[in-house]
Formats: sequence, C-alpha cells, structure tokens
Amino acid sequence: MAMRKPDFEHLKRVLLRQPGQKYVPIVEFGVDKDIKSAFLGRPVETLQDEVEFWWKAGYDFVPIQAGLRTLFWRGQMTTEQRAHGETGEQHLHRRTLTKYSQYQAEDRDMVWAQEGRGVITSLEEFESFPWPDPDEMDLSLFEEVKRYLPPGMKVVAYMGYIFTSAWWLMGMETFCAALYEQPELIRRLYNRIWSIQSRVAVRLLQYDAIGALSHPDDIAYAEALIVSPAHLREFVFPWYRWCGALARDRGWPYIYHSDGRLIPVLEDIVRCGFNALHPIEPKAMDIVEVKRRIGERVCLIGNIDLGYTLTRGTPREVDAEVKERIRTVGVDGGYCVGSSNSVTAYVPLPNYMAMREAAFRYGGYPLAI
Repeated sequence: MAMRKPDFEHLKRVLLRQPGQKYVPIVEFGVDKDIKSAFLGRPVETLQDEVEFWWKAGYDFVPIQAGLRTLFWRGQMTTEQRAHGETGEQHLHRRTLTKYSQYQAEDRDMVWAQEGRGVITSLEEFESFPWPDPDEMDLSLFEEVKRYLPPGMKVVAYMGYIFTSAWWLMGMETFCAALYEQPELIRRLYNRIWSIQSRVAVRLLQYDAIGALSHPDDIAYAEALIVSPAHLREFVFPWYRWCGALARDRGWPYIYHSDGRLIPVLEDIVRCGFNALHPIEPKAMDIVEVKRRIGERVCLIGNIDLGYTLTRGTPREVDAEVKERIRTVGVDGGYCVGSSNSVTAYVPLPNYMAMREAAFRYGGYPLAI
C-alpha cells in the first residue's frame, strides 16, 4: 500500500470539523519504541528517527512533550526512598528525563505513580519542593525538529497534566485525604501547577513547527470520574478554558485526552474549548453515543480496542473493527482512527499494521463501505 503523504492542513480540518475532509486520518500520541523500531526495521534512537517513523507510518504530525511531564516521571518518591534520606532536589534530578525522551509520548522506563504517599504531603513540603522554573525548561526540540519534518508535517505539542500532576506529586491516597483535611494545600498546589504549565504554554507560541496542542489529563476510571465534577470545575477546567483560548487565538486545534467514563462532564469538556476528544475507551463509553451527544461539535479520535482487538485479536478482526468505526462514526467526518489509548509494546506488529492499512483502505470520502 502506498505511503500516505503528510497533510497537516487536512488533519486540522478534520479536528476542527470543517468542510473539505478527504479521508479519515490516523492519530496516535503514544507508540512504543519497540513498535517504532520494528516498523522501521532498525532502532529508533534520534529525533530524526522519530520523525521518520511518524512520517513513514502515515501520520501528519510528530508528538513532542512539554511542561511538567518532561520533568516528573510517572512516579513519586516512595516512603522507602524518603526513609533513605533522598531529598526533594535529588528526587527531582533523578526523575528528570533526557532531552531525547521529551518527544516520546510513552517510555517503558517510566513507572506509575504511587497510590499512597508522594513527595508533597504538607504545606512545609510544598514550600521546600524544588519547583522548576518554567522559563528554564528546555523547549529546543520544537525548533530542532524543523530540520527533519517533511513538507506538510507539523508537531502536536503534548502538554496537559493539571489534575494528574497534583495527585502524582501527592500520591493518590494523600491527595484524596487532603481534599478534606488540607484544602489550602490543594489550592496552592493547583495554583503552582497552573503557573508553571501556563508559562510553558505561552512559550510554545513562538514555535512555528507546532500545529496543534494536545492536553492529556486522565480524570476518570472506566466506571466513573476519579473526583467529583465540582472539584474539576473549581480547580481543573478553568485552566483548560484558559489554555483553550490561547490555542484558539494561535489557530491551533485543541485536543483532550482522558481515559475512562467522561459522560458526566462531556459538556464541560466542550465548553473548555476542546476541538477533539481522545481516546474514547470502549469499556468506558460507547463511541456511537458520544458521537450522538457531542459529535457535531467535537472530533472523536481512537476507540480501536486495546483490551482485545489490537492486543489479542487477529489482523482480520482489527480490519473489521476499523471498518465498523469508520462506517458508524466517520460517516460525516470528524473521526480519526487510532487505538483506545496508545500502541503499547504488547500490540503485535501485524495488528498495528492492520489498523493503519484498514484506515487507508476504508477511510476515503465518500465512504464506500
């Protein structure tokens, strides 16, 4: 099958639900390094390799991370680390990612955040924590990548992490207890996270390689929201709206990622200014129902099942599921094919290839399926 040339302007029309959509694009924000290497037939070791993967795989963009996620791995200091005397500064240094890994949306060396005690559990720890200076954060990849981007390709800046940063830094149990026991700590923590992420977002405006802003911030389990809608409306959604206005003024599509069941706040997400929603986890939400509720206002991305189809199914089953999604969700535009989270290391390469190729095969408008 011929390689699809990158056309970010077309992807932008799809994300913004504008006329002139020619086909259903493919979109991922995370592909495991093993999958990338297997696809290219050699290790992915440089930024140039990374761009080559996204280009040759048929994507219209390269995702590059910015902000707090590039400094804090998916983990907090454990009680054992604290007992051994690791300071906040040592911890932050040890958790700092290399420059290269900033553009990788997934990194197998990362570990998930602790459920219990994190690095900030009190106002004293909040004050002594070595908070990064957002003006010193390294954003040079957004300039360097221009050397490697083929014509028609852009970068999607991958930022976000307002709610997620708060509980990662505190640990989930400590965070939940602090909602009742330390409301001032919660307020000050969000304010500091806001101030850092906001400054980074403003700095991104100078980079002309960027074409869209993606905002990942998991706020839900498969069954329900992690915290109440009231909490999100007080501490999280206002920043989403602020950043959405920034993206809109710059002409960037604004993309939201959260796993889980978002039904109680779908309208809030729309009001925050998001143009697209990713990844619509199948076990949490029916994408046809989501399409009915907000599909005229928001582009939908993903939903190809990681629970079975992509991971344990056959290429033929993957092909059939992609075809069905395009038929039911992509019929009037505003849909991008992709996994229901990211392309993990345990997705067989033939299944990943089948997802891409099915999108290319069935996704042309007018649909003939």
